[in-house]
Amino acid sequence: MSFTATPLSGSPDEQYRDLAGQLAGLLHGERDMIANAANTAALIFTQLPGLNWTGFYFVRGGELVLGPFQGKPACIRIPIGKGVCGTAAATRTTQCIADVHAFPGHIACDADSRSELVVPLIKDGQVIGVLDLDSPLPDRFQAIDQTGIEVLAALFTEASDTP
Repeated sequence: MSFTATPLSGSPDEQYRDLAGQLAGLLHGERDMIANAANTAALIFTQLPGLNWTGFYFVRGGELVLGPFQGKPACIRIPIGKGVCGTAAATRTTQCIADVHAFPGHIACDADSRSELVVPLIKDGQVIGVLDLDSPLPDRFQAIDQTGIEVLAALFTEASDTP
C-alpha cells in the first residue's frame, strides 16, 4: 500500500472534505476493523491540530474496551453510560463537550484533556463502539468538527467488518 497524507488547507468544510477523501483512500480495499481503526486514528491525530488523543473504544461484553489510538496511555474499560464515551454509546448520539470538567461523571484518563468529541459507531443498527477525540484546549470542537468527524466515523464503519 502506498499512501501519503497531504496537508489540509482551505475552509474547515474543505479541510474535512479533503480529510474524508484521504481516509477513503487509506481504507480502500481493507476490511479489517482493527487495522482500519489504527490508520483512522493516526490520520485524524496527525492531520487535525489541537488534539492530544484520538482513538477507538469497541463494545465488548456490555462495556467499551480500548482499541487503537494515538496519544498517551488511556483508560482500558469504560462502562456503557459512564463518562463522555459511555454516554455517546448509551444514547447513540455524538457528544461535543466544551469543558469535560463540567461533564457529570467525566472519566479523566488524561488530566490534560479539556474538551472532547465522541461519535458513536453504529453498524447494522447496533452500537459497535465510539470514535473519541480529546483536546487540551477548552471548547476545541465546534459544529463543523462534529459534522466532519461524523462523516469520518461513517467512512470507517462502512469500510470495516465487525468481528
